[in-house]
Amino acid sequence: MENYIKPMLAKLTDEAFNDPNWLFEIKWDGYRAVADLSQDEPLFYSRNGISFLSKFEKVSRDFENQVHHMILDGEIVAYDENGKPNFQLLQQIGDNPDLALTYQVFDILWLNGHSTEELPLIQRKELLKEALIETDVIKYCDHIPEKGIDFFNQMRKMKLEGMIAKKANSPYVENHRTTDWLKIKFNTTEEAIICGFTEPRGSREGFGALILGKYVDGKLIYCGHTGTGFNRERIHEILERLEKITTKKSPFSKAPKTNMPVTWTKPEIVCEIKYSEITNDGIFRHPVFMAIREDKEPEEVKSPADELQKTSNIIHMKSTAPKKTKPSENEKEITLNRHKVKLTNQEKIYFPKDGITKGEVIDYYQSVAGYILPHLKNRPLSLNRFPNGIEEQNFYQKEAGNNIPDWIKTTQVYSESNDKDIDYIYCNDKATLAYLNNLGCIDMNPWNASLPDLEHPDFLVLDLDPSKKNTFDDVIETALQVNEVLKSVKTEGYCKTSGSTGIHVYIPMGGNYDFDQVKDFAHILMKQVHDTLPEITTLERSLQKRDDKKIYLDYLQNRSGQTLASAYSIRPKEGASVSMPLEWNELKKGLKPTDFNIHNALERIEKKGDLFKPVLGKGIDMMKALELLGDKG
Repeated sequence: MENYIKPMLAKLTDEAFNDPNWLFEIKWDGYRAVADLSQDEPLFYSRNGISFLSKFEKVSRDFENQVHHMILDGEIVAYDENGKPNFQLLQQIGDNPDLALTYQVFDILWLNGHSTEELPLIQRKELLKEALIETDVIKYCDHIPEKGIDFFNQMRKMKLEGMIAKKANSPYVENHRTTDWLKIKFNTTEEAIICGFTEPRGSREGFGALILGKYVDGKLIYCGHTGTGFNRERIHEILERLEKITTKKSPFSKAPKTNMPVTWTKPEIVCEIKYSEITNDGIFRHPVFMAIREDKEPEEVKSPADELQKTSNIIHMKSTAPKKTKPSENEKEITLNRHKVKLTNQEKIYFPKDGITKGEVIDYYQSVAGYILPHLKNRPLSLNRFPNGIEEQNFYQKEAGNNIPDWIKTTQVYSESNDKDIDYIYCNDKATLAYLNNLGCIDMNPWNASLPDLEHPDFLVLDLDPSKKNTFDDVIETALQVNEVLKSVKTEGYCKTSGSTGIHVYIPMGGNYDFDQVKDFAHILMKQVHDTLPEITTLERSLQKRDDKKIYLDYLQNRSGQTLASAYSIRPKEGASVSMPLEWNELKKGLKPTDFNIHNALERIEKKGDLFKPVLGKGIDMMKALELLGDKG
């Protein structure tokens, strides 16, 4: 390929570390791959421009599920029968078309006509998480912030290849190996350049050993030879390739001594080896051949010792930097539900244009705890953290982490996209609520289902999501039409402002149906609404295909793991608006989302009571509603 993107690369280091300004990801043992979905025909290629479209058709076939035009960076990973990444299996994809594969996507370089490379990494990952449609094969590669050492040890226990550390504010720099990205490996594996092969001895066919080299200060240096790790078929495959690039002259300035006659080759093919150690003079001890690396260029294969030397000072400075021990101002410890909760930086401004502080956010939630906690109880939470307020960087967190107080309740949920169990926090008391607010959780985002049964949602959600060109009056008109559809099938719905620009309509389901059944029913209801209001609504999910003057009738919020801001939740928007339940007769033109905010919400809630309480009650009879819809049709 020509004019292809060469991805950003990580430098090698040998020490894990903790740092609040860094993110940590799994180091996948696979092929680095760029997916260019910016045009009608996708491109999918290796870091040196070799097309992967046909070789990994199982992945490229799923690109048609993506709705955004974007350029993605990730890793193609093959899994063995135990679910463990196995690079050697990637080599055998032609012989094993049913091989378990994923494309783990960890970065986005371009989205819908705009380069994202200058954005901080944490923002790119947020965009990626929103834009990427996960499939059985294409997965979002998640990360954890700050806790690199714990994450590294967890990766070691799982016997993975290692960890990648990335500065949270780093831009994406194509074709550049930088200390903003670091790789820390467990396994003693390395790339080497094949520079020749020796004659076989005894009954062995093909060749005896491969002569290996690497670049040190721009000069090709001998680093050992390997005669193990091959079967008969593999030897002949490699020999066939090497015979096409033989040369009479050694590629080394100083040719090494060999036990058998050697045939030299041009230093063009890279392989991966594992080894026991590297000697003082740079020679691999006990190297074993692993695989040919089609995705690596010879010029990239440099001495790992060299690379470590260049980054060790940076990491040493980071790991030995003195920690701040002086307590910050405005700290206090309170007791809630017999638990001590440490509250920090209470005067920190969370809403700069409104002058609202972190302490005021915590006080609000404590004041409405009796109303909001029933809507959070036993529901896993996706944490959306704004540690420095709404105008600074936020990040999403699912994993509870190891440093939470032992009284915080968590539940393990298996994540297919991460292929592991994730510890989700759930919030059943005022102490947990204060703890989460103190972390920077301005809004509370619970699942639709609750423990102990996370497979059957307690309610159905209809999310009316306007474009920038819609007015809130348009949203009100649409919500009223939703209510008309519900009344026609004798079903009670309950509406609330999203606290942002939309309206949410909830229907109690009582945990009587699974997510697919609820989602399909929501789809049918939204179709009825769209048929009545085709001029201002759409069911088109793709932003590219969607009319930018229409309200998106989002029924896909009814999937396992999806979250919306809870009733009575503050939203991280200017004005500190609150997601407020409404009576249907309150939905009138002129109503605004900011009519309900941190300052007046409690007074209204105390006056009206919990209008959303029926959402948690007995579910509707969905089959009867469907029959009425059928009669109506």
